Amino acid sequence: MKTRTIRTGVAIAALLIATIAAQAADLQRPSYKAPVYSEPSYANWTGFYIGLNAGYGFGKSNWDFPAVSTSPKGFLGGATIGYNFQTGSWVWGAEGDFDISTMKGSTACGVDTCETKNSWLATARGRIGYAGWNNWLPYLTAGVAGGDVKATESFVGSATKVKIGWTAGLGVEYALWTSWSVKAEYLYVDLGRFDCGLSCGSATTDNVSFKTNLARVGVNYRF
Repeated sequence: MKTRTIRTGVAIAALLIATIAAQAADLQRPSYKAPVYSEPSYANWTGFYIGLNAGYGFGKSNWDFPAVSTSPKGFLGGATIGYNFQTGSWVWGAEGDFDISTMKGSTACGVDTCETKNSWLATARGRIGYAGWNNWLPYLTAGVAGGDVKATESFVGSATKVKIGWTAGLGVEYALWTSWSVKAEYLYVDLGRFDCGLSCGSATTDNVSFKTNLARVGVNYRF
């Protein structure tokens, strides 16, 4: 009797163990997924940089007397220097540049030819950009512009004046490697106007203005 009870208990225990093992085998094994790869962003724009830029300018120059307009245009290129400071995804900076310019335009004014010319152009600007898209840095910029404006009336004479005005625009910069970046930008420049007067053959006030659009590309090296 005792032996039969033991056998029955062993049989019941074996059945329970087999049932538990079968249920355990049916349980899903946990799955592990590799983390999604995301391209690292260029996290540090902070620092000084120098660079080169080149582009094309096209604009308008209005004369009071004679009442004509010229359209100065041409290539320009030069050097850039600046500093950036990054806080999170925002980049704050200051940038200056000096370009040699070939912009000039002329038109008939009576029997004469009136010409407006710019041989150099410089800007000093603030910049604010957003560095939240990998290596891209789109930015807004504005500040002071300066340059020479030469007004010539062919049979009379000419006058040259260094003018200070303003500029504003936007652009985008892309980091290639740790220290190098390339950029493309647009600037609007207004150097105001000056009185050419008797130098341009006018006994009255003869204001000559200079406004231009600049489309430039550049390369910078960051320290």
